[in-house]
Amino acid sequence: MTDGAPLINEMENALVDLAQALRERLTVIRDEQSRRDKAKHVARLKAVSERIDDLQARLSNPIDPRLAHYLQRKSYDKALELLEEMISASTARR
Repeated sequence: MTDGAPLINEMENALVDLAQALRERLTVIRDEQSRRDKAKHVARLKAVSERIDDLQARLSNPIDPRLAHYLQRKSYDKALELLEEMISASTARR
């Protein structure tokens, strides 16, 4: 019999990393100073978007169907809200 804890921790870490990347995306979008240099701003958005895509691809299947839907549709605000609920619930169970 194997302990599933490492797998659970790995999934939780992946969700935490994804939530952090989604928060970073919001920070870039809201950064008024960054927008003054359009090329730099677009590069920052592209980099964080690529990170989100990479983290999404690394999630273990199956993932919550709502999260999959939000990520597929690029509804990142909704995805972040759901992730924060999932992470909070997971932490509360410990």
